[in-house]
Amino acid sequence: MAKAYSNKINKIRSFALGLIFFGVIIMYGGIFFRDNPIIMLIFISLGMLSILFSMVVYFWIGMLSTKAVVVTCPNCDKPTKVLGRVDMCMHCREPLTLDPDLDGKEFNEDYNKKKKQTSGSTES
Repeated sequence: MAKAYSNKINKIRSFALGLIFFGVIIMYGGIFFRDNPIIMLIFISLGMLSILFSMVVYFWIGMLSTKAVVVTCPNCDKPTKVLGRVDMCMHCREPLTLDPDLDGKEFNEDYNKKKKQTSGSTES
């Protein structure tokens, strides 16, 4: 089965949303330990930490989203934000690139990773 790609901004937002749900479930798990207030406090504290971390992730992706390049998707003609050299359209999942060297190549998220520089130059 092929790997399902999606837009980077949407992936990070989905992760933050998952943290909120995880935190709420952990906090509800503390209800089962009403008789032991220490364990209940631990569960509620872990849930709150998860929700607070989600807030940090949402703030970070919001700041990152303001710096993203807005392009018009050639497939659906809707504006979408592109992070990195390659990304997917937020609406129709069309592969998009800002690098002319990658036009026509098959979509691969590895194009966004920085390659290790080989030290082939000689020092004087």
